[in-house]
Amino acid sequence: MASEGFPVPNSTQPFWRTELHEFDSHRTTPDLPTESDIVIIGAGFAGSSLAHFIYEDNPSPPSVTLLEAREACSGATGRNGGHVKPDVYFNVPKYIKKYGVKAAVEVAAYEASQVFAVKELVEKENIDCDFVMTRACDATLDPVMAKDSHEAFIELRKSGVAGLKDVYHAYGKDAEQLSGVKGALACFTFTAGHLWPYKLVLHLLQGAVKRGANLQTHTPVTHVSESPLPDGRWLVTTDRGSIKAKKVLLATNGYTAKIAPQFKDRIVPVRGICSRIVPDKARRTPFLPYTYSIRHGPAMYDYLIPEPTGASLSEVPASSSGRDTSHWYNVADDSKLIEPAKSHFDGLMQRTFFGWEDSGAKVDKLWTGMIASVMGYSSDFMPHVGEVPEKPGQMVLAGFSGHGMPLILRSAKGIVNMLRHGKSFEETGVPEVFRATKKRLESTKNEILEGGHGNVKAKL
Repeated sequence: MASEGFPVPNSTQPFWRTELHEFDSHRTTPDLPTESDIVIIGAGFAGSSLAHFIYEDNPSPPSVTLLEAREACSGATGRNGGHVKPDVYFNVPKYIKKYGVKAAVEVAAYEASQVFAVKELVEKENIDCDFVMTRACDATLDPVMAKDSHEAFIELRKSGVAGLKDVYHAYGKDAEQLSGVKGALACFTFTAGHLWPYKLVLHLLQGAVKRGANLQTHTPVTHVSESPLPDGRWLVTTDRGSIKAKKVLLATNGYTAKIAPQFKDRIVPVRGICSRIVPDKARRTPFLPYTYSIRHGPAMYDYLIPEPTGASLSEVPASSSGRDTSHWYNVADDSKLIEPAKSHFDGLMQRTFFGWEDSGAKVDKLWTGMIASVMGYSSDFMPHVGEVPEKPGQMVLAGFSGHGMPLILRSAKGIVNMLRHGKSFEETGVPEVFRATKKRLESTKNEILEGGHGNVKAKL
């Protein structure tokens, strides 16, 4: 589909999609079903998790159709860094000021729990996705930001309101030694994980299909009816036909607003750039014990995951790509790279880590990516989860602001608990600030362009 704002057919190829699964371009049935109890739009981590939980331990599952515009897991999840990294300290002071202590602590604890939820899923389902449980390391090089983050953390720790038992902090001369990052002035470590996201998602999709789901790839959704049909169902239109659905689940992230216009300017497609960097095999390089965020300044950082082979997946967030927002803001085209950011990865390992100066590390692959391919950035940086306001029968799981891996799994389970067991939103355990509400949709505040993300100066 070439229409503006929809997935393009010729996207850049991410490293994760170099080993394709047999379900990559799968169609369970040659023709599109004309009706389905549940239609899930999107076959990434969100869509596959929803399908998994719908079928899990369900003796009488509903009919489920998954629609994907391109290949399975070809969007955000298949193009990210594979980092299951919770935010357990960094934005907590800001969230306390914005939402209150209870809500901020709830969000941090919820994110921390996702690492263990993913671990449990991988082990229970015996998923071969290179999952590793490790520690994340946030190293800050900017003096002002290092001082601000240090003071905010000390204040947060003294207040006793947040659970910081898993967070270790080094400041000043110890930061470089702990992190191994040149010029680090502050350093935080905490539990995180990393994995091969494509393998995780395709395993879940294959399992759902085996249990009865109908997966239809290369089937872009062009429209969802503005109101229910006379029988209460929704008409989901694709370029291969239409499906009548009792429930429509939007797992569409950066593309949400194109088929659900009420999310216009609330979930915005944002583009980033991702690379795989490979050292010279003939040279010895130091082991990197963590996953990393290298913070150069507010909303300016490198994001890196080491592979067991010694290679590294490195990412640059959208806002680090320059002041010209036309390169990244409200851009849904992942067929092109962000040209001003391409050269950033040359020599990245050598100039960042001690002992890598003679590694011969060089870029092996570049693609439009980051923590999501075309990321769905929420205008208030909180995901939209739950029932779509004033659209009975529609639910949403989108708007992860480049932070979906430590948010999606338990949120998907929460939505399915609402569907299967009639639980209220409050009973799902999903943080209240994630709830999709009319008030959030009507807000005109845009923290993406206001630079609200990555600001650690908020005080308790």
